[in-house]
Amino acid sequence: MDYSAANASLWNIIIQLGLIAGAILVANMLRTKVRAIRQAMMPVAVMAGFLLLILKYIGVVSVDGEIMEILVYHGIALGFIAMSLRVPDKLANKKDKAALKSGMIIVSTYMVQAITGLVITMLLGFTLMPTLFKASGILLPMGYGQGPGQANNVGTSYQNLGFAGGRSFGLAVAAAGYLCACIVGVILLNVLAKRGSVSGNKKENDDHLEVGFFQDKNELPVSDSIDRLSVQLAMVLVTYAVTFFATWGLTSGISAISEGLGKTLNTLLWGFNFIIGSAIAVLLRSMLEMGRRKGIIMRQYQNNYLLNRISGFFFDIMIVAGISSINIEDLSGLWLPFVLISVAGGLFTWLHLKRVCRWAYPGYYYEGLISMYGMMTGTISSGVLLLREIDSDLSTPAANNLVSGSSVGIILGAPVLVLVSVAAKSDLMTGLVILIAAAYLTVLLLALHRVSFGKKEKN
Repeated sequence: MDYSAANASLWNIIIQLGLIAGAILVANMLRTKVRAIRQAMMPVAVMAGFLLLILKYIGVVSVDGEIMEILVYHGIALGFIAMSLRVPDKLANKKDKAALKSGMIIVSTYMVQAITGLVITMLLGFTLMPTLFKASGILLPMGYGQGPGQANNVGTSYQNLGFAGGRSFGLAVAAAGYLCACIVGVILLNVLAKRGSVSGNKKENDDHLEVGFFQDKNELPVSDSIDRLSVQLAMVLVTYAVTFFATWGLTSGISAISEGLGKTLNTLLWGFNFIIGSAIAVLLRSMLEMGRRKGIIMRQYQNNYLLNRISGFFFDIMIVAGISSINIEDLSGLWLPFVLISVAGGLFTWLHLKRVCRWAYPGYYYEGLISMYGMMTGTISSGVLLLREIDSDLSTPAANNLVSGSSVGIILGAPVLVLVSVAAKSDLMTGLVILIAAAYLTVLLLALHRVSFGKKEKN
């Protein structure tokens, strides 16, 4: 085997990962040293992605789009698997009602974003831009609500169906979502502060952390023959391997039953394999827990601290790779729908959350509103970043609601997969998806209102 630089396939992946790592280090240094950047609260991974994108277009570095797309695809699945393997907090499990309400808020926001995006692209498609892929508006909830991973997957699927530049369009919408979360979110915080609705929390975080933060009782001892991190990575990778075989078996079975149904669902299932991976991870977690209860397994193999670090690592890689692989040329002719969708998405997401968060979080309305807005336009990390400005020690349940609500949202959001697939079939089906999304939004709002106020009204 040739180990020299002439073997591009051997070294290219290392070079691309090195570019990502270097961009992250530079972005972190800039955030640390430059006060204006630090106050903007833009996540380091997002800044690194834009930095790499700029360097690519001025010719300083060569970014391999195919490798970056691979990293985005696998990164989101591995990150969600690591999150799903975590041992649930027993105290948090007692707050199922808050988790349910948060899940309904998340999915109802998806519906608002889907309706907003589809209405814009449908109107443009029938007036100013007759060649526009009318279902492209549904990339708004993919990019804003779910992040670059899903925007990449759905955009690629639509690109294969005839939407020229679909992948870059989806990733650009996701990038606009981060800007909305970090810039518009800060502006909204300042507006609320001037009104006296919130006050900046300047309390310094306690750097002293107890042992319980890093490990639970009865975990593998530090002196064991295998490193804890190796065990966590082994569980994540084994789960992902099982995910591949499960998805392969499922798609093969569907194609064997109906070739037409297979063409419709198989691409979608492979694109959203992170959901299958999360389900398998939850199953593995339940099996390990059952084994401990029955005395078959004597130790707790999961370490939540390390699993959080693993998921954060994969998500950071995914974000940088996704943003840096955007091809601005692909947005040629799509700037009008991109700008309209991005602006309208941020506006209607805020208006919707202002109402539903008042229902769901009466004791900590502004904390719930700000954190949800940060997450539903960016990611959980941007939601927590905004929240820390008014709740630095995370004393309210708002931060936990982002995590627990996301778990419930995976279940309640299952119809989104169907809508994504159906919307691309024809103009008529795109219009039908708007009606279905509106109907599901109504159901979710009625259910959320009942869960939030039902008992009070009876009393």
